Amino acid sequence: MAVAKMSIAKALNESLRKALETDPKVLIMGEDVGKLGGVFRITDGLQKDFGEERVIDTPLAESGIVGTAIGLALRGYRPVVEIQFDGFVFPAYDQIVTQLAKMHARALGKIKLPVVVRIPYAGGIGAVEHHSESPEALFAHVPGLKVVSPSNASDAYWMLQQAILSDDPVIFFEPKRRYWDKGEVDAEAIPDALHAARVARTGTDITLAAYGPMVKVSLEAAAAAAEEGKSVEVVDLRSMSPIDFDALQASVEKTRRLVVVHEAPVFLGVGSEIAARITERCFYHLEAPVLRVGGFHAPYPPARLEDEYLPGLDRVLDAVDRSLAY
Repeated sequence: MAVAKMSIAKALNESLRKALETDPKVLIMGEDVGKLGGVFRITDGLQKDFGEERVIDTPLAESGIVGTAIGLALRGYRPVVEIQFDGFVFPAYDQIVTQLAKMHARALGKIKLPVVVRIPYAGGIGAVEHHSESPEALFAHVPGLKVVSPSNASDAYWMLQQAILSDDPVIFFEPKRRYWDKGEVDAEAIPDALHAARVARTGTDITLAAYGPMVKVSLEAAAAAAEEGKSVEVVDLRSMSPIDFDALQASVEKTRRLVVVHEAPVFLGVGSEIAARITERCFYHLEAPVLRVGGFHAPYPPARLEDEYLPGLDRVLDAVDRSLAY
């Protein structure tokens, strides 16, 4: 495979295959990841090709899955854990926060925890309760964890390999409603750094910052705004911890306005930290307050109401208009 067009799901599958081929210490663990190939088929065919000792079907016990992965990492393996759905990660939250995130510091750097926790997250697929959460801020808040989310097939392919190569634990959020969006993947390219933001569309009037599933919505909003003569720059953050504030600052100093977009509730979300930091860094450049667009501060609603809950084109464009009106 040199350059090929594929879905985000296929790119993740190819990335895992490459990692398994390259390093015999890479293992995949999770509920139904083996024979079934995962509920979203991200691990399809991998157990057949690499065997049950490297692609491991686990019990339905997230705390046990992550705890086992920590033990394997301490013994020199590089486990890639799949949490079947975002809302199922919470039984493992204790292991992730009190053990996985802290062991490196607790051992004064003498041990490494190269564990990747893959989590399909966010809404948009008409799922039942506990299947459409956006808990990224809960993990970004925890020192010792890296938190990333690709928005396209190329990033899915490269960022997952980079996460697996990292000696730090990485929480890898996959935007499940984008799994079947297609894009070009160049397997011989030089990828961007794992935690570097990227300008997805250049503009001069206002910056939209987003990650994961909301990058596509932001690009659509930028295209719609262009029809009205507004030049919108879209920055794909790619990483929620650490955040590439230098790249974001460079964009905001040019456009002088910023709107942050994410699916998670706005209250104490990733956008809150960005708003505070950019206000500190760019106070004398800003011509409007930093605005945030996100989900409501309420439990995720039943599927029939999720279109009202999720930030869409209208809410993003409204924020753009409000910012430009200052």
